[in-house]
Amino acid sequence: MIHFRNYIVAIFLLLASFQINAKIKLPALFTDNMMLQQKSNTPMWGWASTNANVTIKTSWDSKTYKVKADNSGKWKTELQTPSFGGPFTIEISEGNEKVVVKNVLIGEVWLCSGQSNMEMPLKGFPGQPVKNGNEIIVRSANKNIRLITIPRATVLEPLEDFEGKWEMASPKSTANFSATAWYFGSLLQEILQVPVGLIHVSYGGSSMEAWMNQEMLKDFASAKIPTTKEDLAKDPNRVPSTLFNGMLSPVIGYGIKGCIWYQGESNYERASEYTALMKKMVSSWRGLWKQGDFPFYYAQIAPFNYAQFHPKDNLEKYNSAYLREAQLKASKEIPNSAMAVLMDVGEENNIHPMDKEKGGNRLAYLALAKTYGVEGFEFESPKYKALEIKDNSVTVSFDDAPNGITAYGKEVTGFEIAGEDKVFYPAKAEVRRKSVVLTSDKVTKPIAVRYLFKDFMKAELFSTGGLPVSSFRTDEW
Repeated sequence: MIHFRNYIVAIFLLLASFQINAKIKLPALFTDNMMLQQKSNTPMWGWASTNANVTIKTSWDSKTYKVKADNSGKWKTELQTPSFGGPFTIEISEGNEKVVVKNVLIGEVWLCSGQSNMEMPLKGFPGQPVKNGNEIIVRSANKNIRLITIPRATVLEPLEDFEGKWEMASPKSTANFSATAWYFGSLLQEILQVPVGLIHVSYGGSSMEAWMNQEMLKDFASAKIPTTKEDLAKDPNRVPSTLFNGMLSPVIGYGIKGCIWYQGESNYERASEYTALMKKMVSSWRGLWKQGDFPFYYAQIAPFNYAQFHPKDNLEKYNSAYLREAQLKASKEIPNSAMAVLMDVGEENNIHPMDKEKGGNRLAYLALAKTYGVEGFEFESPKYKALEIKDNSVTVSFDDAPNGITAYGKEVTGFEIAGEDKVFYPAKAEVRRKSVVLTSDKVTKPIAVRYLFKDFMKAELFSTGGLPVSSFRTDEW
């Protein structure tokens, strides 16, 4: 018995020694079942012996790449990928040692990031379901959709790798995967008929500043970069740079088509900075990826009763309509970006709306139309265009409403108008084909309009394609 035990220990030590002495090591991003971006020079990297000569062979074109590792053993190269297809293999070798990555697909790869409404899995959070989530999970097996989730990590210095692996879509893997990302990716895959890979990098409750590094935040005085572990003791997911270091850094440079983003709930108290922060984050991410202005599509936060977080000091600036306004402004100022409006999915006392399908699908609509050129359907919500004041009435017109707007036959009560006294009163609304006429017996000379500009209000106006109009205001008071 003792000899047998010693034999097992010896085998274990031998295997451990083999692992320690192994020369080729690949990041978690380069594992079996991975997805590479099609028709691109997509980066690939890893580690080998110091200054070693590394050879990479790709089965889709039988091409051989040779690269030399640096003094730390790190190597990096670019692989030329064809149009979508697979499965393929990638063989990486150093001398007599060889690692083969199997079941590789080539298609469309998207980064999916943000906070809890991106993180919320198809199975839901404890006690908080995703609408129809279980049915979607059961039907989710699809060998042409590949998923990988970067685990939570809040650290002071950038990481190079993480614990994880690519998985084929199946009930087991999709149950724990981002519901918003799943709806987005599965609709892309269905319509484009190409493989789709989704890289999920999100953390519930995270601030935007946590996804930015020190260089990105140098012009924002309120962002304090942590220097000690004690700085991470409370809410590390809201500490500037921590998630950039722990979760985004290992992914930067991986070949992607674009990014979807669902965040803002943790920045609602600081809406005045949000547009500038978002512009800086997006431009900086694009700079680090070195792929030009890749598409960046994001979800506008849904209405919610944020006032409950401030029972003693509910200031006007805490009205989440200001954050939604900042997000709307960002969509006009960030190149190659667009926003999915979610005014119709909010729940007054649940910051995690259970309807994740609308958000995921609307993000997919933006990508299908603006990135992939699919035509014939509505993909953007109507946007406020202009005011026309005549006597005591105001006509509000809209862009991006090719077939007009509708209230589905219901009374519209979410508009307010104000005169020179800057006091807003509820307005009576008459919905026309692409405009709304507003009046109020308390405002004889209207000069400004607000629509759903409250913490929590449900959508009332839609395009005929079912896309809701965002909350907005025409004043800057």
